[in-house]
Amino acid sequence: MLERGTRFPTPFEIAFPKGLLQNGSVVPDYEYNPNKNAPKVQKRDEATGLLQWKANVTDPSETNAKRASFALLFTAAVQPVPESPELAAGTDIRFIELEGLTAEPRVMGQGEFKYLGYIFRAEGYRAAVAGGKSASRSDKAA
Repeated sequence: MLERGTRFPTPFEIAFPKGLLQNGSVVPDYEYNPNKNAPKVQKRDEATGLLQWKANVTDPSETNAKRASFALLFTAAVQPVPESPELAAGTDIRFIELEGLTAEPRVMGQGEFKYLGYIFRAEGYRAAVAGGKSASRSDKAA
């Protein structure tokens, strides 16, 4: 029987066949504290003990607009930095590719609108080329 919170290693190309767009930068994922004057404490990943970071991303292959954008979690000792090409002109958006990607199934939504979703976590970035096509995917197309 699978335990709740089981994470499945997932090849990036399978999870995101059209690549992934990151909007903005990676920021620390802080624990919630109702006391706004209390010092901020960064979350740690329960499975690895590493610091948790987050970035807003969009999956161009997702057909449901409400599910296309989500917060991607990183687990790393230091803040991950994208290795991807430059930002799109005049924006804070770039194509990214991920290493150490895992998917954790989770019931999402509320009331009668529940659905099976995933929490995606990554260890970091891998180099991507312009247009969101990795060298490995380009080689396969040739």
